[in-house]
Amino acid sequence: MEQVERMDAVRQYNDSMGVDTMHPLVSVVNFNEIPAVQYFRRYMGIYAIFLKNIKCGDMHYGCQPYDYEDGTLVFVAPGQVYGIDSKGVAFKPSGYALVFHPDLIKGTHLGKIMKDYTFFSYEVNEALHLSKKERKTIVACFEKIAEEITQNIDKHSKTLIVSNIELLLNYCQRFMIGNLSHAAP
Repeated sequence: MEQVERMDAVRQYNDSMGVDTMHPLVSVVNFNEIPAVQYFRRYMGIYAIFLKNIKCGDMHYGCQPYDYEDGTLVFVAPGQVYGIDSKGVAFKPSGYALVFHPDLIKGTHLGKIMKDYTFFSYEVNEALHLSKKERKTIVACFEKIAEEITQNIDKHSKTLIVSNIELLLNYCQRFMIGNLSHAAP
């Protein structure tokens, strides 16, 4: 039986990636700065948004294969299982991960509307494929969140971090709707 790692805290995720934890409830990981990885399956107790710049093996989301390629966003919600099967070959990921604990958004506007972002649902088994222009916008959001995390935590930190996560999710919603309208005949 395959091992499923539990990721219930941002620090656990960061430790598994070999990066420092700058904030206990949120992290942005630049995959270009981590070592090669291979097969894993993870139960997530935290939210995760991955921008994959390269295909790095077959992704499974729950029990289903997940359609993704380079330049795509993948969304994982607490209580979900995802994994990568690189067929025993170590791969060097490229892109970003944003992980955040549900406590970060508790009591905020984002916390109240999180269920409206349907791309976190298991029913969705296709990643959001981005154009180069869309990817630039998403990377700018990741970088803005990362910049805020490295600031000294003050009374504005949570509001600014959560606002930037909401901005990122709103762009994702725009791009998803735009992609659906382009796909229609």
